[in-house]
Amino acid sequence: MAQLTVETFARELASALGSRLVTLLLYGSAARGTPEPPRGADTLLICDAVDEPLFAAIEPAVRAWTRAGHPAPLIFTEREWRDSSDAFPIEYEEIRHAHRLLAGRDPWPGISVQRDDQRRQLEHELAGKLVRLRQAYAALQGDPKRLSEAIAGSAAGFFTMLRSALRLSGRTPPLDHDELVREAAALIGFPAAALDDVLAHAAGRTRLALTAHDPRAAAYLAAVARTAEYVNRLT
Repeated sequence: MAQLTVETFARELASALGSRLVTLLLYGSAARGTPEPPRGADTLLICDAVDEPLFAAIEPAVRAWTRAGHPAPLIFTEREWRDSSDAFPIEYEEIRHAHRLLAGRDPWPGISVQRDDQRRQLEHELAGKLVRLRQAYAALQGDPKRLSEAIAGSAAGFFTMLRSALRLSGRTPPLDHDELVREAAALIGFPAAALDDVLAHAAGRTRLALTAHDPRAAAYLAAVARTAEYVNRLT
């Protein structure tokens, strides 16, 4: 069976929705050219309205897409997309800086993200990530397999937060994860080596395999804590 490509998915959605489709974007790591296995390709669908006929129309294409290992698209109405940049400022900036238009029209004219909204969300997200990681660390120090899974599972979100911190500091985040970590570490003030094994896991080079009471876990938590402290001091 031929592999289901994002172009095929776009054609099927466009055919199913016709004029109801406003925009279909590919975004995230697949658009940056740095795919993160096994996540698949992220897409964003903007429509004239979201109702049961829409879900019925897209169901065959989305079913095939998710069976191929990709997440279902994020779905917004056109009005929701215009009105939600203050609710999802980090996500909007992530998508704006790494996207490819697959169908429909450019959704960005008139969309602006306020720096204060982005900083507040980043502060909140980092604080939440830090306390959850500490909770996992407290519970799983004697279970390195599950602790490895918890830390590896947090990595993609932490990379997003590092990109956001660089943008708030007036810098353009590198596309490559290794370069991203090196630049963020130098700016924020944590050792880049603390993320070496997490980076290797995210790139599929090796699996993160901590041992009991592994100092690499503590170093990773310290990097997240230092990033949260840095963002808290931004104005």
